[in-house]
Amino acid sequence: MLRLSGKPVFGGIAKGKLFYFQQDENEVTKRLIKNTALELERFEYAKAQAVKELDELYSTALEKVGENEASIFVIHKMLLDDESFCGKIKSRILDDHFSADYAVAQTARDLTHSFANMTSEYIKSRSADLKDVCDRLIRHIQNKSEKRIELTEKVILCAEDLMPSETMQIDLSNVLAIVTCYGSTNSHTAILARTMNIPAIFGIGAEKLSMLRDMEAVVDGYSGALYIDPDEEILRELSGVQEAEAKKREMLKRFKGRKNITLDGTEIRVYANIAGLNDLNYAIDNDGGGIGLYRSEFLYLGRSNMPEEDEQFYNYRQVVERMNGKPVIIRTMDAGADKNIKYFGLAKEENPALGVRSIRLCLMRPEMFKTQIRALLRASVYGDLRIMLPLITDLDEIRRAKALVEEAKEQLRARDIPYNEHLKIGIMVETPAAVILSDELAKECDFFSIGTNDLEQYVLAFDRQNLTLEGYFENRGHRALLKFIEMTCDSAHKNGIPVSICGELGADLDLTEDFLKLGIDALSVTPSQILPLRQRIRTIKLETPKQLGSRVRS
Repeated sequence: MLRLSGKPVFGGIAKGKLFYFQQDENEVTKRLIKNTALELERFEYAKAQAVKELDELYSTALEKVGENEASIFVIHKMLLDDESFCGKIKSRILDDHFSADYAVAQTARDLTHSFANMTSEYIKSRSADLKDVCDRLIRHIQNKSEKRIELTEKVILCAEDLMPSETMQIDLSNVLAIVTCYGSTNSHTAILARTMNIPAIFGIGAEKLSMLRDMEAVVDGYSGALYIDPDEEILRELSGVQEAEAKKREMLKRFKGRKNITLDGTEIRVYANIAGLNDLNYAIDNDGGGIGLYRSEFLYLGRSNMPEEDEQFYNYRQVVERMNGKPVIIRTMDAGADKNIKYFGLAKEENPALGVRSIRLCLMRPEMFKTQIRALLRASVYGDLRIMLPLITDLDEIRRAKALVEEAKEQLRARDIPYNEHLKIGIMVETPAAVILSDELAKECDFFSIGTNDLEQYVLAFDRQNLTLEGYFENRGHRALLKFIEMTCDSAHKNGIPVSICGELGADLDLTEDFLKLGIDALSVTPSQILPLRQRIRTIKLETPKQLGSRVRS
């Protein structure tokens, strides 16, 4: 028996045959050329083909894993549009007279080298995304076809490393587990493995892994161990681990159908965050009390034209009907310069997180906004649909948006199309301005939902896209953020409206008690977190709701 150790990425036990995927290495030789204009054309052609492939990968990922994880391919496209990155490649062609493929390879080498010299594991892990993009460019420059992973039986998939694009194209029904020689637990491939519930170990660091193909093995995704030709003792031990984990999962299933009630009888709503119809199945399977955040922008992404009213209506209606009377909160289109949707025709911005996006873009383009509102209104007669406005900073934005809602209603009345006249409209509280003005805003709203992802970065002046800041805030429940949440809850309850959290922090079980004692009425999380959160809520006692620990009060 041989035991290899790596970094656990996603827990689980898998037993099967090792299948080693040998990636094609792009062979690039140094060539000096005279016709630089032709090389630039070859580069631009490759870039256009790469963007087309990434659009297809995004659509595939959207169906499999949802918008959050699919966004990696949007980031890859953003790199191809990055002036600095492309400028370096063009400079090597025009100034150094390098061939297009060699210019890409040299640019990738320089950037990868700078990543490798940084101390942050997160930044180092981004080199895999850079390699994925550059390999794609070189392949098209050299006019080569893409090598895909073809699986005809259930196997433990092994490779030196796996690019996000390779992971996304695998027939997952035949993947028992994933093992790589290298790779980071922070890489997007690791994120995809966790999202798809595939046991995985990265960084085995053994070149001989390729020599072990076709051998029987067991993956222990909990400890990060790979056992080649395991003996009976190890098999019994891992079987015990598997049984214990299965019992945990079964125990969580017992919470299906139960209420989210604290020890002193306070009921907390637990909803699901979804990015599309595929996520809806998980929300229902995990007994979500409703949809707390439906990211409607997924309908606008990964395509070449705006979604029409009927298409949007069809999607919204399906979600509302399948939730069978439970609340469905649909966020209006939350995209813009930050999501790089080309058909919007938006100018490139230095800081898109602070630019033309979300409610700002919708108010600038009222006809686009009213198309979505009409679709939402039409779907509202099929269940408890509620509209949520993102990135609100001022009372005037709510009033202008509600005026457009009234115009959309009038248009539907003119067409004799029914809608829910009493449909509820709320806002995402995700800016410091919204928190400060929350008392005024609450008077115009039916509910608040706190988007901790954006609120955290705005409150802490923390650019989530700046890789050097990864890990800077070790304590995710920063006291300033909790104070803002407290202010929002106070304003909401003063005006008689409920308040929820729909950001990632909502699933942090270490913060659940703090959130509830601050006055949060509901939490909306990824579907897989619903039952663990329900279990946690049922262990909390809220005797003195406003007396938090020193972390908030000091």
